[in-house]
Amino acid sequence: MSYSWTYTTWPDPDTAEAAAERLLEERLCACANIIRGMNSVYRWQGKVETALETVMILKTQGDIAPTLCARIVELHPYDEPCVLNLPVDPGGSAAGFLAWIDSETGGKA
Repeated sequence: MSYSWTYTTWPDPDTAEAAAERLLEERLCACANIIRGMNSVYRWQGKVETALETVMILKTQGDIAPTLCARIVELHPYDEPCVLNLPVDPGGSAAGFLAWIDSETGGKA
């Protein structure tokens, strides 16, 4: 079994939390960590922009990650959302934590 984290940014905490609830209901992730107040500086359409954003990190099974990423894009308000799948090495993690991810994802009741 493989596992991944999905990193994405959102315009505000409320939008991130609403998306997280949908993704959890759809069993595409076991957990969403929402980090408020990230200051982003980026180039967009030829100009340097700044924005206060919200980071969301989602924990899921590796084989579910592509579906999770596609669903994030569908739910996301940005034209070009940041959605990055990061495979993780579970070598140091407790077996119970990984079993929890398995039990909470993939449509299992």
